[in-house]
Amino acid sequence: MRRFSFLLSTVRSSSRFYSNRVGAVSAGKPFRVFNFQENASFISRQQNSYFSSSLMNSDPVHFSSTIYKENKESERLEVEIISKENIKPTAPTPHHLKTYEVSIFDQIYPKNLYTSFVYFYHNNQINNHDLISKRRHILKQSLSEILTKFYPLAGKVHDRHIDCNDDGVYYVEAKVNDCLTDVIDQPDNKSIHQFLPFDPLSSELLSQTYAVMVQVTAFSCGGIAVGIYTSQKIIDSYSHNTFLAAWAAAAGGKISEQINPNFTSPLIFPPISTLPDSKRMMIPMTQERRRNCTTRRFFFSASSLISLKKKAGPSSTRVMAVTGLIWKCAIEASRKLRPSTSKHHAMLFPIDLRSKSSPPLPPYCIGNMAITTNSICASNDDARLHSLVEKLKNEDDQVDSEFIEKLKGEEGSRNIEDSLLDEEDYDHKKDVEITSVTNMCNGMMYEINFGWGRPIYVSVGDGEPYAPFMKNSVILMDTIYRDEIEAWVTLSEDDMTVFEEDPNLLSFASLNPSPLESFSYWLR
Repeated sequence: MRRFSFLLSTVRSSSRFYSNRVGAVSAGKPFRVFNFQENASFISRQQNSYFSSSLMNSDPVHFSSTIYKENKESERLEVEIISKENIKPTAPTPHHLKTYEVSIFDQIYPKNLYTSFVYFYHNNQINNHDLISKRRHILKQSLSEILTKFYPLAGKVHDRHIDCNDDGVYYVEAKVNDCLTDVIDQPDNKSIHQFLPFDPLSSELLSQTYAVMVQVTAFSCGGIAVGIYTSQKIIDSYSHNTFLAAWAAAAGGKISEQINPNFTSPLIFPPISTLPDSKRMMIPMTQERRRNCTTRRFFFSASSLISLKKKAGPSSTRVMAVTGLIWKCAIEASRKLRPSTSKHHAMLFPIDLRSKSSPPLPPYCIGNMAITTNSICASNDDARLHSLVEKLKNEDDQVDSEFIEKLKGEEGSRNIEDSLLDEEDYDHKKDVEITSVTNMCNGMMYEINFGWGRPIYVSVGDGEPYAPFMKNSVILMDTIYRDEIEAWVTLSEDDMTVFEEDPNLLSFASLNPSPLESFSYWLR
């Protein structure tokens, strides 16, 4: 069997450490470090009558976070928590399903590792003053309904299993005294976190190891933000989107689109009792890759992606072309700043096993089902775009149905265990710089329609200064206009000063444009 690098491409972790240690990576999953902050952000205030709803008039019971507008201290955005509760399944989980043993791919992740995103929904019923209250009720009721099918997500996460005790999803309702479009006009990863349900000072909440946590925030204009944490222990990119799609279908009353999840992944990729606890495996590389780093959001238009793909070569996809360009510019920034240092550059690129398996894996199969390929640009190699993309493509081609079959069953799990335990720890190799990619460009995130339209913007839910993204990490996402890509790039502060001014990058990408431009174009 060809030995693969099962390096865990971790972007964020909730226990304030990061890891790139051995493991099976979830395709396109960013990870969440719990944080809560008060920062400067470009926000303007617009008032309207939606605060007359019952939700908006409720008294806050938890905390109020303030984001001050840059250079205008008189204007500020306040997010106020209205209520906190657990949303439980409408029906109890049968006794024989009370313990869900995770797969070997799930085993690798610690129980306190989360993914976070925020979905922003425009108000499409401007004269309906009961809008917020009605939508709030629909969201809670439909979530309770689908948890009977997604029963492990209403339980508590442990290292080797999920306790399906029907404790429910942690659920927060909030309001904000501002208009949605003002908040996302120039999205700031330092302030987006205000729309997520976790306060890092709450050690009690962290210790409860919820599988899912949600915050629904109502804006003064009638818009809504749905912020969500999902546990990486059981939910990868595909599983995240499947869960959200099921919730949205139930909320919108779309019976024909209802989803029946499949929880047989531990039977396909059985766990290994001798595998070290995931928490111990992921603690290395803790502080080094989160110090002194900064994140920038780059936008690739549809036309620039067409040009970039042509330059990258005939075998390139749009995701590989963007990955190759970012990798190239990161390598050149590193070499420019450290010319006397001879380093190899590794790119970790995730591959979803579902799309490669033949026969196909069961539909709506929940769990982690991906590996990460490891492409190398040697210290003496030219960082040419087409050659870097070719390296990515060659590694991708190696993951075929024959390879995946060797990962299945008890023998496959032993093969995975051998690879995990034999893998070199790249974090301690001084001659290798690692860049990791998470790929969310699957066309599904902007299809999450709860009955009042698609989201006008979906954001990664992380921020600085409490928990910056992992250094040398890239998150690729769709926009509402599906032929575009957003890239959230995190590098050291020094590398970013060179990277963000690279003319090769800026000939294809723009830095932090308003997402409302894509939304306006989509409305035409």
